[in-house]
Amino acid sequence: MSTQRLMLIGLLSAALAVAQDASPSLQVTGAVQHVLKLTADDLSKMPRATAKLASHGKESAYQGVWLHDVLERAGVPQGKELQGKALAGFVLGEARDGYRVVFSLAELDPDFIDDEVLLADSANDKPLSAEAGPFRIIVPKDKPGARSVRMLIKLEIVQVTK
Repeated sequence: MSTQRLMLIGLLSAALAVAQDASPSLQVTGAVQHVLKLTADDLSKMPRATAKLASHGKESAYQGVWLHDVLERAGVPQGKELQGKALAGFVLGEARDGYRVVFSLAELDPDFIDDEVLLADSANDKPLSAEAGPFRIIVPKDKPGARSVRMLIKLEIVQVTK
């Protein structure tokens, strides 16, 4: 075999190994104290929660972590710290297909509102499908469900300034 063929085989093998090792992740960026890159394994080590969501006449039980726990891990103001100018902050959720939604920081803080938002990585005790995951925001009390973003890849925390 020629040297070029051996080099090509080696490069292809290395690329395949890197592709297999790449776990899907969720980036948490912006106005945070700690930028995060979370994988399903990271989420599995956090306190777990469940939320139910009905869609097209079918109810599913989604498992994951509360979004406020992820924001706390990133160092986003919550509770007594969420006052004054910090109340002008919001979370911009972005999906792989470019779909975006916005949540104010206050509506994600359990000290402000009883409606909790879930960052899901499974539904009905199975990993999310490729068309829904690997991560999804679940907003159980939103009536139209338009903010229950599937294929979530990024959460950007934005602080509004004048």
